[in-house]
Amino acid sequence: MAWIWQFEKADGSNVGASQSFESRSDAESWVGEEFEDLIDEGVDQVRLFEDAREAYGPMGLRAG
Repeated sequence: MAWIWQFEKADGSNVGASQSFESRSDAESWVGEEFEDLIDEGVDQVRLFEDAREAYGPMGLRAG
């Protein structure tokens, strides 16, 4: 299994993806550490995928 974050703008348009993680826990820890950098790069929200299945999201990165 591979866990990957998809990066999106507020309108849902895809603007990239993370590296692949071996576990959901690793993926969630990574986004917790990197969310400020993602915001600085223009990412508004993320979705977590387990292979092709959406596991979670969208999760907004900005307060409000």
